[in-house]
Amino acid sequence: MQKEKWQLPEKGSEGVILPQQLGRRKFLTYMGLAASVAGASALMTSCNKDDDDDSSGVNLGSGDIGILNYAYALEQLEAAFYTQVIASQYTGITASELALLTDIRDHEVAHREFFKAALANNAIGSLQVDFSKVDFASRTSVLNTAKAFEDLGVAAYNGAGKLITTKAYLELAGKIVSVEARHAGYIRDLLSNGSFADNTVVDAQGLDLAKPPAEVLSTASAFLKTKINASNLPTS
Repeated sequence: MQKEKWQLPEKGSEGVILPQQLGRRKFLTYMGLAASVAGASALMTSCNKDDDDDSSGVNLGSGDIGILNYAYALEQLEAAFYTQVIASQYTGITASELALLTDIRDHEVAHREFFKAALANNAIGSLQVDFSKVDFASRTSVLNTAKAFEDLGVAAYNGAGKLITTKAYLELAGKIVSVEARHAGYIRDLLSNGSFADNTVVDAQGLDLAKPPAEVLSTASAFLKTKINASNLPTS
């Protein structure tokens, strides 16, 4: 049976970069993730989405849907950040830095659109970001913020892995966190060569740090206008 083709949001959707706007190599990023979307969506069509907004903020939901929405929220934040980085490039950015930061932007946009498509009607809405603390004209400000986001993203996926019950989702999370770790290594080396795996992110056992959703969202909230309600997420 032929697999259902993954349809991206129509042109004009806020913040979306469409395949025709990307080169062939970057479009493959979308297609590599898209292969599993149809199955993921089918598994979730029988589930009702938790209310998007209540007095405690945007509710991520529970179970695997909640964890996927949690990842979707973080990918929205990262995609918005790197989109702004490329739109308003910092002073002195080199051609190499621009090319690689553009790749990172495209990866994060692909991750965001993957979760949006996989969650379908269970997806939370678009989050409002707050980058007022970031000086996008400053290389130091941009790269330090990027470092914080990438380190946080790796720790978030590592901490959420044990909370996922569906094997297919766990496998996809593993593929995404490895990309986030590549981003983190690159950004860290731009700031300080050789710091890609220092003891602030890798423990004495040679393992990346893992953080629970509550801790991750507490840190991420400094860059979000939208309040996140993670009260229904699994904790073990």
